[in-house]
Amino acid sequence: MSPRDTVPEPPVAPRRIVVSAHHGDRREDPYAWLKDPNWQQVMHDPAALNPEIRAYLEAENAYTQAAMADTEALQTALVAEMRGRIKEDDNSVPAPDGPHAYYMRYREGGQHPLFCRDDDDVMLDGDREAEGHDYFRIAACDHSPDHRHLAWAADTTGGSYMTLRVRNLSTGADLADSIVHAQGDLAWTADSAALFYTLLDDKHRPVWVRRHAVGDTGDDANVYTEPDRGFFVGVDTTASRAFVVIAANDHETSECRLIPSAAPETPPRLVAARDTGIEYEVEHDAPRDRLLILTNADGAEDFKIVVAPLGAPGRTNWQDLVPHTPGTLVRAMVAFRDWLARLERIDGLPRIVVRQLETGEEHTITFDEEVYELGLAPGYEYATDVLRFTYSSPTTPSQVFDYDMASRARTLRKTQEVPSGHNPADYVARRLMAPSHDGAEVPVTVLYRRDTPLDGSAPLLLYGYGSYGHTVPSGFATNRLSLVDRGFVYALGHIRGGKEKGDRWYRDGRLEKKVNTFHDFIAAAEALIAADYTRAGRIVGHGASAGGLLMGAVANMAPQLFGGIVAEVPFVDVLTTMCDDTLPLTPPEWPEWGNAIADPEAYAWIKAYSPIDNVAAKAYPAILATGGLTDPQVTYWEPAKWVATLRATKTDANPLLLKTNMAAGHAGAAGRFDKLTEVALAYAFALKVAGLA
Repeated sequence: MSPRDTVPEPPVAPRRIVVSAHHGDRREDPYAWLKDPNWQQVMHDPAALNPEIRAYLEAENAYTQAAMADTEALQTALVAEMRGRIKEDDNSVPAPDGPHAYYMRYREGGQHPLFCRDDDDVMLDGDREAEGHDYFRIAACDHSPDHRHLAWAADTTGGSYMTLRVRNLSTGADLADSIVHAQGDLAWTADSAALFYTLLDDKHRPVWVRRHAVGDTGDDANVYTEPDRGFFVGVDTTASRAFVVIAANDHETSECRLIPSAAPETPPRLVAARDTGIEYEVEHDAPRDRLLILTNADGAEDFKIVVAPLGAPGRTNWQDLVPHTPGTLVRAMVAFRDWLARLERIDGLPRIVVRQLETGEEHTITFDEEVYELGLAPGYEYATDVLRFTYSSPTTPSQVFDYDMASRARTLRKTQEVPSGHNPADYVARRLMAPSHDGAEVPVTVLYRRDTPLDGSAPLLLYGYGSYGHTVPSGFATNRLSLVDRGFVYALGHIRGGKEKGDRWYRDGRLEKKVNTFHDFIAAAEALIAADYTRAGRIVGHGASAGGLLMGAVANMAPQLFGGIVAEVPFVDVLTTMCDDTLPLTPPEWPEWGNAIADPEAYAWIKAYSPIDNVAAKAYPAILATGGLTDPQVTYWEPAKWVATLRATKTDANPLLLKTNMAAGHAGAAGRFDKLTEVALAYAFALKVAGLA
């Protein structure tokens, strides 16, 4: 990168020691002051930020801008070419529902979606609603069963506090009633007279499910209160629309209750009481008067599907419908009147299995590419033979298919357009297996241009996540082409902590086994080097949120492998956060990371890898860290404290940059084009590290 003397000196955060002690261990935190004591108000109103903290974050932003000034033309070019791959006046395939068909579209030049039905009847114009807001994101949009109203929720700060409104679709006007501090999920009653929603408490935790009568400005009826502060709660509707589902869960345990949507004042009925380590979700098989339950009960670590009588749904009455098959992970199911479709994953690759519910006959939908991705796209209709699903690969743009489950005929409804042009034959996608430190075989997806020399000289971006059982999809993403077309190899590490290879793959990357996630990512980097895709020092690691934790950990463990690190909203102050039960997500996160307050062993294993706690006086790669001021998931002070700690400790002269979005939260900019400026900064940084800027 450019010499240090081409940019001003970086900001230096004042050191003000705060001491904490747990389990006999004393820790000093010199940058605790970056956490605004009034942080909860900041989530609602960014202007409430302490002026000293604001000045420091803005100084870091100015320093980053100066350090990246020589890439401004490149960033502009990147935004233009990424935008050139977006069909600006795009629309989704309409989904039929009785007398109407619903879809989403964008206007040319528009940042936000328009929700429509039939012949361009615009129900909700996201661009218009966004006017006057520095941040705007529509989080939910659902029409009533009688098609007369639209319930919609929007976030205007980035803090994920939603305001829920109901619109009269005949007049286009919102009703007088509105609900603030909602989570954004909702479920209509059968008569369209009311809706259920989830309300957040003052710590941003979903605690209450309430029922709101449309048009009523009085107090809403409280339907359910979640007693465990470590559980998330939400509402949904079964595909049959016969039941509203109240689901409560943490990262390893779940519990569901049902309310008849035609009798919304009925008390919620428990399906099966929560039992630590047992997860389940429910669907309704209306013709057979039973529930379909996707669960890991009875040792089914890769999940199975059971049935239970609707009148007696407890676990003692669960009977296998799709038995557990070790190594075949059942990820999701979609129920119809006559059919059940499920999405499975075997050795990292997906498939869809369709079951005729009356006969039990099954068949499978697969594709032939070496690496690809499938997704279920359920619509509104229950009594149909048509399943909608999506397909893509790293080289193949996304396709939407309607699949007749009776005749087994596929109808291609839409192929993602790339206006600037895309020839899949110009690119190669491969899957390799990387041996990790303990012999585990880690899948790695690789994408490159066919004319890229594979002699070890190419720069490579390696992306990873590895937490919460999230599977990193091996699908098509147009933005990646901006790196690949400039000679980069783009790789995805399907590391432990995800579910690419089943539920055990996830469990082997959490709690006391979390370090496997980091070893797997390092193993992926080493395997890519051994296969001559790149060489040490030519790799840019990239991760976000829990993937940002991954970046912080591997920067400590194997800095010599990386020329650069991009850590977006990185969860890098893990031990401090897991010891602070006042933060929004700490109690719900304990099953994933460990309760460092109550458990000395959990405290010890978190401290052993927590990025901030393991920064050392040694050379680090060039690092770009980003944050969002109103982020309730990974609070802005985590990347700020990490950068301050690195700057005071590391021995190299490589650039260390922090960019905080002062008007957004965890997901960054909400507008589809505004988002590209954030991607362009990360890619320009990677290109600069590689000497290609």
